[in-house]
Amino acid sequence: MDKVKAYLNRINQLEENEWDFFASKLENYEYAKKTIILKTGAIEKYIYFIEYGIIRYFVPEDTNDLTFGFSFENDIGSAYDSFINQAPTNYQLETLTDTQVWRIAYSDLMDFYQNTKSGNHIGRVIGEQLYIKAIKRELSLLSETAEQRYEKLFHDRPKLIQQIPLKYIASYIGITPQALSRIRKQIS
Repeated sequence: MDKVKAYLNRINQLEENEWDFFASKLENYEYAKKTIILKTGAIEKYIYFIEYGIIRYFVPEDTNDLTFGFSFENDIGSAYDSFINQAPTNYQLETLTDTQVWRIAYSDLMDFYQNTKSGNHIGRVIGEQLYIKAIKRELSLLSETAEQRYEKLFHDRPKLIQQIPLKYIASYIGITPQALSRIRKQIS
């Protein structure tokens, strides 16, 4: 739980009673590798603070899933649009490695927002961070080459990227696995 507290304190220094309130709402959960955390059509009930592991976001397809995001250790994961709207999602969340999270339920997070001085500020900043992440991804797809997107992902997460199957990386950067193989050969 120390990582969660440090994460929140980087956003806004919590008073001890605020942290105690928030911590009392957290649940520790472990998922095995390749576990579907959230299925298409379900409503996201949690925000996850990832202690360790990798979560993949994807649209399931008959032939190839369309991977559009990852969340890593010391990061937040959630089908955030479904979480905020409490509406069904049209994508899935899956663990790519054994993953441990601290999760907080929607109703508990709303209590934190309403009953603490720091809650709304923290919620706003987390929402802004998730929005910026989504916009950067969208702009990357529109303005960068596949090679640039791969190099950026490799630069940002060199050790973790080795744990992601190449077919998911290829889908994430918008190319086929064969095209990714060519890019990797050119770089090395």
